[in-house]
Amino acid sequence: MTHPLIPQVIDIATPVAATLELDVVGAVFQTNQSPPVLRVDIRNRQDETSLSDCERMSRALEAALDAVNLIPDLYVLEVSSPGISRSLETDREFISFKGFPVVVTADQPYEGQVSWTGNLVRRDETSVFLNQKGRAITIPRHLVSKVQLVDRS
Repeated sequence: MTHPLIPQVIDIATPVAATLELDVVGAVFQTNQSPPVLRVDIRNRQDETSLSDCERMSRALEAALDAVNLIPDLYVLEVSSPGISRSLETDREFISFKGFPVVVTADQPYEGQVSWTGNLVRRDETSVFLNQKGRAITIPRHLVSKVQLVDRS
């Protein structure tokens, strides 16, 4: 379950990232750690995301979060690049990674399985479509809990 502050964090982080020519691709607030960790994942719009991108975003986002005092208690801010082994969530990501190998995980068994590996074909309002060695696989979208890119190495 997403922490209730995440939508506000994303609302603050998105314009900060845009001024740095970066995109926010996700955020997680891990309150089970001491101190809690707020991780914001970014992507460079033009090139590979670098450590410099993460550092610039971290400084700018820290200032923006401090200015609104969204999280009054002690926490650690981490800005990182999600890399290739990450979950697909947005329509843009599903389009960008068409043809890439993915693992689809379901909340409950569907046709005797809870996990499928194959090349991403597409996602629409009702289903996620894979190509599994030439065989078309259709998984109802309401059952899908995660679509994760598979590292090709």
